[in-house]
Amino acid sequence: MIRFELPSLGADMDEGTLLTWQVKPGESVKRGQVVAVVDTSKAAVDVEIWHDGVVAELLVQPGEKVPVGTVLATLLEPGEVAAPTAALPAATQPTSRPEPASASASEPATPGVTESAQVAAAARRPVSPSARRRARELSIDPDSVRGTGPQGSVTQADIEAAARSRSASGAANVIVAVAAAQAVPTAAPDRQKEMRRAIATAMSRSKREIPHYYLSATIPMASALAWLQQRNQGLPITGRILPAVLLLKAVALALNRTPELNGFYRDGAFQPSAAVHAGVAISLRGGGLVAPALHDLGSKSLEQLMRELADLVKRARSGSLRSSEMSDPTITVTNLGEQSAQTVFGVIYPPQVALVGFGSIAERPWVEKGAVMVQPVVCATLAADHRVSDGHRGALFLVELNDLLQQPQVLAVAPASPELKEGK
Repeated sequence: MIRFELPSLGADMDEGTLLTWQVKPGESVKRGQVVAVVDTSKAAVDVEIWHDGVVAELLVQPGEKVPVGTVLATLLEPGEVAAPTAALPAATQPTSRPEPASASASEPATPGVTESAQVAAAARRPVSPSARRRARELSIDPDSVRGTGPQGSVTQADIEAAARSRSASGAANVIVAVAAAQAVPTAAPDRQKEMRRAIATAMSRSKREIPHYYLSATIPMASALAWLQQRNQGLPITGRILPAVLLLKAVALALNRTPELNGFYRDGAFQPSAAVHAGVAISLRGGGLVAPALHDLGSKSLEQLMRELADLVKRARSGSLRSSEMSDPTITVTNLGEQSAQTVFGVIYPPQVALVGFGSIAERPWVEKGAVMVQPVVCATLAADHRVSDGHRGALFLVELNDLLQQPQVLAVAPASPELKEGK
């Protein structure tokens, strides 16, 4: 039996609300398949399953808010057969209710407990924790509510429906209806507040737990921009590569020389990552930001990265991200060039150990071979975790980043090719 738990979709998430299930009991699922949609403080996220199997039971109902790590469903492994349910002893069969009894009714009689008590217990439907809390708030007996969840369980939606039904029967219940109605318009502002709270919590944890050090370097971009202009010449707007993609690919390849900047710090030790999954900081239209991952940055062509970046930005701003994109970035890259900020010093997103920032690409006075000239430059910054690396290794990363951007043709070559090795 496989337990499918609500995953952590970032350091700023400690709970989520199940919006919908995309599967039902008895359905076969494959690794990587989207099985549910969960609402976090930032976005609605498509949650993927990471095991092949057959859905046995859905334990959380749409509308319920649960902590990270809560078991959402159980799955049977390939070839596994569900254990048969024991027949209900005749002495405990309820005679006054036609509805199916809860799972507890299949248990044998308990010594010292009267038969009538066991019958009452058998007839009582299971109630989810969130539904029980809501029932207390609305002064409703959950055992009197007909459940629509698995095995007749009572869900939060059932409680809300019971409250609406009861409010129509008398003026004494008007207060309940008003309270429920007033909760609706506050949802939108609360989401923005929750997002700011989540970001603040994660960043406070980062500054509290991570001994940051910061480095910066000004990198000339004339060669890179000239090469990019030539490459984009004659292409439609949708086929052109943006400078941001060059910067992302350069970060990925520079990390080959300084792998201690790419990975996670967990349980008191650094866990390096073989691949670079860069969390790209994306500002949302309503305020706030997310940093979903572009996967395997170093192994992809510039054209593929451009397509994936455009798709990622579009889905992030429409609130349609995948759980794998939120849970596994190995380093974050933030680019504030659009806002014309010259320099950005970021805060590391735990459990990552580094963040790379880029300011705007702008023309500045530049000295080369004793001559003063005007050249487009970008300020690259690094925030890194002193528990894993030090300033010398961080500086080495920035030197490598600079070198790669001076030979942009290298960024268009697959990492394992001889041309790349010669270029480096």
